[in-house]
Amino acid sequence: MQFRRFRIGYRTLKTAVGASIAMLIAMFLDLDYYSSAFILTVLCIQPTKRKSLRAVYSRIISTIIGVGFAFVFFEGIAYNPIVFGLLILLFIPTLVSFKLQDGFVSSVVILLHLFDAKSLTMSLMWNEFQLMAVGFGVALLVNIYMPDIEKDLKKYRLDLESLYAKIFHEVALYLRNGDSNWDGKELVQVSEVIEKGKALAYQDVENHLNRRQNLHYLYFDMREQQFEIIERVLPKITALPVTISHSQLVADFIEDLANHVHSGNTAHRFISKLDEVKEEFSTMPLPKDHENFLAMAALYQFIEEMEQYLRIKSNFIGFTTKKKTASKD
Repeated sequence: MQFRRFRIGYRTLKTAVGASIAMLIAMFLDLDYYSSAFILTVLCIQPTKRKSLRAVYSRIISTIIGVGFAFVFFEGIAYNPIVFGLLILLFIPTLVSFKLQDGFVSSVVILLHLFDAKSLTMSLMWNEFQLMAVGFGVALLVNIYMPDIEKDLKKYRLDLESLYAKIFHEVALYLRNGDSNWDGKELVQVSEVIEKGKALAYQDVENHLNRRQNLHYLYFDMREQQFEIIERVLPKITALPVTISHSQLVADFIEDLANHVHSGNTAHRFISKLDEVKEEFSTMPLPKDHENFLAMAALYQFIEEMEQYLRIKSNFIGFTTKKKTASKD
């Protein structure tokens, strides 16, 4: 049996500290069922600020609905386990219909207090209100701190650009030599980095309450679209029947592109270069046999796809880059 390395993450630390503080505050206020403040805090500490706010909202609304159910069932019928079961039978579908099912557990905590007290008094309701205020309030406060993930996002960006450069270098090598020992592992790595980068960028969006998206998320989304093109064009290159003079021309362009994979937006420069490649294509001799014709057609399809690759990049605003790298793509 394999065990994961033991570690205490920041969220675990926040949960332990926050829940303990909430229970201490509830004890200081001399609240009944003060230990429940611990549970309410744990339930509301989420991976991002926006999720934490949504958790608090859903739990407050679901608890209000639950108190209404308690008044009808407990006060209207009886404080009985069977009645409690009937309440839950109707309570859960109600929460689901309002998309508040996340608040079910915290609501049940409050409902158990009401059931145990056997009476819905104002003092009890005030006690429960304070418990929720302490539990939810502490959860929101500890969730104000979120670790800076800018460094990790930048690392994913640079890793991705390095992988793209490697792929293009291998494509250029294949076009020149007609053969390559490349195992294609970078293609798998690209998929992994894009997935991790988008997930982390989305987390960054969720931690900023005043915006829905950020440049990093748009960047990884853009690279994902480009990667779809890369996966589509590689078979066209590896299936070339022969190496022709046109291959060297395209190889030079791809090599140049590989040396200038960049987070900024200067794709227009390479679109212009690609237009030059097309013009030079038109001046070159026509293929003399069927195999040469197929190779030339495949290369032309390839550069058409690469133009789309660059068009996708040109629609991206780009990150600010230093002057010495401003000429990169």
